[in-house]
Amino acid sequence: PLLFVDEIHRFNRAQQDGFLPYVENGTVTLVGATTENPSFELNSALLSRCKVFVMHSLDAPALESIIERAESLLQRKLPLAPEARATLIELADGDGRYLINLMESVFDLCKPDETLDTAALLKIVQQRAPVYDKDREGHYNLISALHKSLRGSDTDAALYWAARMLQGGEDPLYLLRRLTRFAMEDISLADPAALQMAIAAWDTYERLGSPEGELAIAELVIYLGCAPKSNSAYTAWGAARKAAREYGSLMPPAHILNAPTKLMKELGYGKNYAYDHDAPDAFSGQNYFPDKMPRRQFYKPPERGFEREINKRLAYWDKLRRQRAEEDSGSSGTRRGRKKPPAPEEQAPS
Repeated sequence: PLLFVDEIHRFNRAQQDGFLPYVENGTVTLVGATTENPSFELNSALLSRCKVFVMHSLDAPALESIIERAESLLQRKLPLAPEARATLIELADGDGRYLINLMESVFDLCKPDETLDTAALLKIVQQRAPVYDKDREGHYNLISALHKSLRGSDTDAALYWAARMLQGGEDPLYLLRRLTRFAMEDISLADPAALQMAIAAWDTYERLGSPEGELAIAELVIYLGCAPKSNSAYTAWGAARKAAREYGSLMPPAHILNAPTKLMKELGYGKNYAYDHDAPDAFSGQNYFPDKMPRRQFYKPPERGFEREINKRLAYWDKLRRQRAEEDSGSSGTRRGRKKPPAPEEQAPS
């Protein structure tokens, strides 16, 4: 027997398990149909015993063949001008069932011997809202498309996906939250103003609402798409978190600990701490990592956007750090005197 189950995703996990013994021993051949992603809606045991066929939206030639078959069945032509016929196919948006409904409306409402142009067609049929399920797969597919379009600096594609989401009924505040996340993760310090723009757009939308506030979302999408991209802060934070897990609960070096009590002073807290503002170039070069942990470089900015300037600063401080280390090793424990200020060309980048 062939067991066909329409909308199989409506069965809960326990009910889906009820199919398993009969599918395994061949009592039935199970065919399930669903509009949802079976990876999410079917349990793994049942899914592993099935073959998945993905049904895609119909393209224009396939929709045209449906029209021709309807005309052959009814033995009359669809009373539409060529451009109106093309518009009807566009309105169907890849859905053959919806196309048949549109054709029925045209046949029922069109007067005898009348041929409709595009304007007349749009008066008797309603334009279909874009297919978008904001609670399920379509929601995640479109936000993924928007995010990756922005990451690829394709501003026009990003605008399209943002418009698709808003027209499909997506919550604008969700969109703004994800765009703000993008500003931090994929632009970051390459353009620090990106985060400010995101917060400003969020605030503007909350003040204006739709539809006026949606222009702020569009402007934010354009800004983020055109901004230089960097994930250096994102990767640096991940590397720092990993190091924190690896090295456990190491104490900070004693010289940077406060010593508010006599006992803490006797234990060496704060001893030999160098106040950076009193050091040449306001940079002491002392160690701030735990004594048992080697120095690590988590933040590695690229040569893009504002991070070019940050790179100059980091390189300058690394140079001073090496110089201080060489001076300390050569002083044999004697106290280092104040160094002469560097030449103008060696000044720290602003």
